[in-house]
Amino acid sequence: MKKTLAFTSVAFVTVAFAFSTVNSQQNEMSFFITSVGSGDGANLGGLAGADAHCASLAEAAGSRGKTWHAYLSAHATDSSPAINARERIGFGPWYNADGVEAASNLNVLHGPNNNLNKQVSLTENGDTVLGRGDTPNQHDILTGSTLDGRTLDDGANHTCNNWTSNGSGSANVGHFDRTGGGQNPTSWNSAHGSRGCSQEDLVGTGGNGYFYCFAID
Repeated sequence: MKKTLAFTSVAFVTVAFAFSTVNSQQNEMSFFITSVGSGDGANLGGLAGADAHCASLAEAAGSRGKTWHAYLSAHATDSSPAINARERIGFGPWYNADGVEAASNLNVLHGPNNNLNKQVSLTENGDTVLGRGDTPNQHDILTGSTLDGRTLDDGANHTCNNWTSNGSGSANVGHFDRTGGGQNPTSWNSAHGSRGCSQEDLVGTGGNGYFYCFAID
């Protein structure tokens, strides 16, 4: 009888541990705001440089085995088509560093029921980013995107020359804390344009050159 009880207890613990491990793996971090920008304004080294920055920060925070992409759109050029941020980031679900779900899929992410806000949109280290009402306000997040996560095709440049400029130009930004000014003040990905592409200009309009990173797998 004692042997049976012991075996049952061990089996229960094993199953519980396995369930906890699987659940932990499923809720591993797959979304964050960069804790630091490039330091060179909106010059991120293009999309490739931004992706590499996401991967470097995630690895330093302990993330392993994931492919990271920056949530950034890029305009078409003579040699390449336009690139939409929403098509770069996989299909979800995405979790923050605390294992809290930010969005279950692309439609939810770009709809009214996503969970992106100041409490959930954390850095790769699980820290809260300074937002409106904090000093300094750093709530502008680079995206170059429309509300539905695509490039803005109005003839103007909204991506600081596809994330290679630290001077002239502008970058469309979102408000991670879902508050502020601009055409869409409560939008996480398309609130307004920056006044320029330099670090000084990004800081001056309420940002610090941060951007969103998503795991695509």
